[in-house]
Amino acid sequence: MSSAIRAAAWGIAAAGIAAPLARRRLRLPPPVVTTAAAAAPFAICVAFPRSRRRDVATCALQMWAYIATYEMPADDPERQRERVRISYPVKIDRVLGLGELPGVRLQRRLGRPGTVRGAEQVLVWAHWLWFLVPHGTVLYLLLRRPERFPSGAASMYGVFDLGLIGYWALPTAPPWYAAQNGHAPELRRMMVEHGEVFWKDGWEPMYGFLGGNPLAAMPSLHFATSVMAAHLLTDTGPLQGALGWSYAVTLGFGLVYLGEHYVVDLIAGLALAEGVRRVGPRAAPLLRGVSRGVQRLESAARA
Repeated sequence: MSSAIRAAAWGIAAAGIAAPLARRRLRLPPPVVTTAAAAAPFAICVAFPRSRRRDVATCALQMWAYIATYEMPADDPERQRERVRISYPVKIDRVLGLGELPGVRLQRRLGRPGTVRGAEQVLVWAHWLWFLVPHGTVLYLLLRRPERFPSGAASMYGVFDLGLIGYWALPTAPPWYAAQNGHAPELRRMMVEHGEVFWKDGWEPMYGFLGGNPLAAMPSLHFATSVMAAHLLTDTGPLQGALGWSYAVTLGFGLVYLGEHYVVDLIAGLALAEGVRRVGPRAAPLLRGVSRGVQRLESAARA
């Protein structure tokens, strides 16, 4: 019986890893891909006893499922362009900006056309380094505050997963896309400007790999996950919290100034992070129940 459970767990994990890779060639429906990929982290927990390596693998597979689900709307670019919303965030941000888009106002007052200056490069790098911040925060908890790791990881990846609902239900274009397509005033995209200069020939393949779905702006998961990271770091100490919040504020400003997000995207991201933070204790009994079920399967697999 135990060998059968382990074999099933390995099979589920393998299917979860393979489904996103084969989805285009096999024309797998998105629900099949997401379900298979989302089952893989649970399967790994059944197949292996608890350890730091298993925790890292579980988080990595969780993000594998997220990335696949995040990218799938862009598998059919024409269909995505038909569904994308462009106008509503422009209208909301014009109200928030008292008649002008905040990003346009900031670039006009602080920017210098044709160059990305030192302070702007700092903002660009804050944006690029975001790829490390949410997962680095979870890894910090695992290594230095292991008692906080389970709840912290659940909160962080809960923000990621819930944000996907917005990307699928209400695909929304970022401000640079609206400007390029005549729906908003001219707006520079400094991340690309600096990326082309700094990374040279490596920029296009790198951006093509990392920017798998350009029409996923609402809510801003860049900001939402950075806010959650700041909360989790604050729980561990005042210095860690100060670093976390300094980064979140810097990134939030940069996302608007660089033309990557609207202010309303950030507001929605903040609401998402705070909502997960508030609802987390109420969801704890359900999560503990799921954990106990996985642990029972894990014990049976090793009996």
